Amino acid sequence: MAGHNKWSKVKRLKAVTDSRRGKVFSRLSRDLTMAAKTGGGDLEGNARLRTLVFKAREANMPAENVDRAIKKGTGELPGVVFEEMTYEGYGPGGVAFVVQCTTDNKVRAAKDVRAAFNQFGGNLAQSGAVAFQFLHAGQFLLTRERTTEEKLLEVALDAGADDVITTTHGYEVRCNIHAFDHVAQALENAGLKTDSAEIAYIPVTTVPVSDPAVALALVKLHDTLEANDDVQAVFSNEETAD
Repeated sequence: MAGHNKWSKVKRLKAVTDSRRGKVFSRLSRDLTMAAKTGGGDLEGNARLRTLVFKAREANMPAENVDRAIKKGTGELPGVVFEEMTYEGYGPGGVAFVVQCTTDNKVRAAKDVRAAFNQFGGNLAQSGAVAFQFLHAGQFLLTRERTTEEKLLEVALDAGADDVITTTHGYEVRCNIHAFDHVAQALENAGLKTDSAEIAYIPVTTVPVSDPAVALALVKLHDTLEANDDVQAVFSNEETAD
């Protein structure tokens, strides 16, 4: 479900319900703050921040919320000090997980993530025990109606992307982490709107899952982790049928 899982998440984010909108806004606020903290508050000079602002607009996040989150990152407004943490673990069926958190309380975040894994028959692992099963790279997803393969290849590869992968769901652009901002800028300049743009953990090996009980436990683990306010992103390497 590596590729399919990613496109499914994109579709879910496009259909955010009112009950989950607050969670989406919270995640976007933290991402905006961290992006502004590391790259500055100038949208022209910070492609990652510009991409996040676009995501916020797509999610109908109020402009004042966006502005406030950016100013907290640049220090113009006081705010909670966030830290970024990455946890690795194994879920049901030996499926590898990488969980990214942005938190103001590392102890709480670690406790909650550990509890989620334990609840569904998994466990946290030491740093490096899981990450080698993933490619840590920039990833952009575009549905087929947004562009042609020829145009995307020209724009993305000229901007320094490593690969453009065509699937039944659409196009996936991969690039080195350090090239992310440049590729994002090139896609934007070419008028190519992405459905997803992030620095992701992309599975290089997958774990087949055929047992419905294991598949259900994995879904519940994903949902539990993603419902946690400290969790920003969850990546895993299961391969399941639709």
